[in-house]
Amino acid sequence: MTLRSINHKLRQQILKLLVEKKRMKVTDIYVKLLLDQSVASQHLAILRRANIVSTERMGKEIYYSINNNRIEQVASFVHKMVFE
Repeated sequence: MTLRSINHKLRQQILKLLVEKKRMKVTDIYVKLLLDQSVASQHLAILRRANIVSTERMGKEIYYSINNNRIEQVASFVHKMVFE
């Protein structure tokens, strides 16, 4: 499920944006990528279920960021699959 969650062009764009900005609100993400709010939320939910992104609530706002620990785990897994 994890690899499948990042194997989508739009989700890859979201991840690249989060790498650049470190942390963003869903509103900022869908405005920056010119998406409908529901589309951005659906894709963020997929990334969240795969534990690829983390959320932090500040008041009414939810901020998204890359879960670097999970990314490292996935990279290690892929490396072992390919090179060992």
